[in-house]
Amino acid sequence: MPKIVDHDQRRGEIVEAFLAVVTRDGLPAASSRAIASELGIGTGALWHYFDDFDAVASAAYQRVFERTNGRIAAATAGRRGLDAIEAMMREILPLAKETLDEAHVVVGFWGRLAANDRLAAADADVGELWGGQLRDFLREAIADGELRPETPVSGLVDMLLSMSIGQQVHVVMRSPLADPARQWSLLDTCLRPWRTS
Repeated sequence: MPKIVDHDQRRGEIVEAFLAVVTRDGLPAASSRAIASELGIGTGALWHYFDDFDAVASAAYQRVFERTNGRIAAATAGRRGLDAIEAMMREILPLAKETLDEAHVVVGFWGRLAANDRLAAADADVGELWGGQLRDFLREAIADGELRPETPVSGLVDMLLSMSIGQQVHVVMRSPLADPARQWSLLDTCLRPWRTS
């Protein structure tokens, strides 16, 4: 009798193997051979669960997005306004080992996205979800008197999202701009003109 395989579970294992290789050896090492070796299976077995390597990278990107969302939810629980924005940005910006590793996965996915329109849908949720959360927190900060009433909420949301993307690229490129203190200073620079104190 043939062995019954849970396809979703196996797909999840492949994604976790991809992320483990990236974390340990870096994105360039995350080949189909390395992923298969991580799982102790033949390379051909990967393609029973994914159409191609772009699909693996897309699923890994989605996994990183889900994990980040989980951390954001935990970090911002019970917080509001500027306190919540700072907590959220600490989970997105590549400031610690986990977010540094994730930046490599994310930027690698964007490289594939540039060459494959089919992957565009996977990237669409970030701006919508994170932008909505930032918008709500900024409005809370205005309501609580932390930010001035004329604070340009939409412009700041765009700036914070762009900063998040830019810093992930900087860290992958090993730019001096990726220094954690400089990253955090950028956040302060964005918000300082609108603070009430």
